[in-house]
Amino acid sequence: MQLSSRATSLTPSLTLSIDSKAKAMKSEGIDVCSFGAGEPDFDTPEHIKAAAMASLEAGFTKYTPSSGIPELRQAIAEKFLADNGIDYKPSQIIVSNGAKHSCHNAILATCQPGDEVIIPAPYWLSYPEMVRLAGADPVFVQTKEENDWKLTAEEFENAMTPRTKMIILNSPGNPTGAVYSKQELKEIADVAAEEEILILSDEIYERLLYDGAEHFSIASFGQEYYNLTITVNGFSKSYAMTGWRLGYLGAPDAIARAIDSIQSHSTSNACSFAQKGGVAALKGDQQPVADMRDEFNLRREYMLERFAKMQHVSVVRPQGAFYVLVNISKLGLTSQNFSDRLLSKANVAVVPGIAFGDDRTVRFSYATSLDVIKKGMDRFEEFCRTI
Repeated sequence: MQLSSRATSLTPSLTLSIDSKAKAMKSEGIDVCSFGAGEPDFDTPEHIKAAAMASLEAGFTKYTPSSGIPELRQAIAEKFLADNGIDYKPSQIIVSNGAKHSCHNAILATCQPGDEVIIPAPYWLSYPEMVRLAGADPVFVQTKEENDWKLTAEEFENAMTPRTKMIILNSPGNPTGAVYSKQELKEIADVAAEEEILILSDEIYERLLYDGAEHFSIASFGQEYYNLTITVNGFSKSYAMTGWRLGYLGAPDAIARAIDSIQSHSTSNACSFAQKGGVAALKGDQQPVADMRDEFNLRREYMLERFAKMQHVSVVRPQGAFYVLVNISKLGLTSQNFSDRLLSKANVAVVPGIAFGDDRTVRFSYATSLDVIKKGMDRFEEFCRTI
């Protein structure tokens, strides 16, 4: 049997592969310190679970409109206006099966063979695969560690060609934890606006900010930017709802209609009772989000303190998300070789940077307990001494 070229050309997810291998080792009784998965280790807040369970008890288990229940789309529109300064109508909101699904739908709706999509590296590993699935070509722009892993407007402009259709920006970012300032985003947006290049703004980590960093949405900067921007967000990271598979986007009317059409012929609606949980998440108590963020910050500070004392590795202080990208290039190994040896010899799981387009690095997630972090840091430091 011959598979399609779009299927055989995809690269398997290294983050899921590392996480699966670590879980398999744990099931064999091996004490593994896993820093691989980008998933909060907290439970979903009780009021969100209660809303979903109540909807189940009430029999809310049928199809919904493919783009989401009106109550949730209205709540998202209100959230965009209140938190981000973006005025989307509910008809411009599409609720999907996770922010990843929203990104994929947005790319499918706007990109085609012959188009190029600019992706700053290091990047979240699914972006280029989504672009390839749409038949377009990813164009990677390597960012600099000394610039906190952030793309500059000049680098963006230098990478553009007549085929450039879209740029993907992720702030706060995975895997770097980088947070773009308003000025940095505005300069990039100005370049995009001049050439009418679409902007896919992935803002899934917007609530996880540290050191006084602020989040800004490009679509709020003015009408010309609003008309070019697709704003993606979701519930997985801020509300510890990864398994609920619930995300959303806001987009200009024509793009939103196209995405709705694509979704109606692929997945249809997101899970009905999960959508009720989403309403509770947006309208209910936000203290659990702040509590999780505070705990992430404690872990972040501990890890950064430990890395600062280690020889031959370097880190850029992340201001968002829950990742630290560690430069291990002075240790003389590829990121894959380093990660494999670290797991087999020290029982510590990290994600090799080659998955994110930077073979000099490995990614640590601090979405795990402080006890695991302390033990893992000890093992990592000792392993680095042996190389």
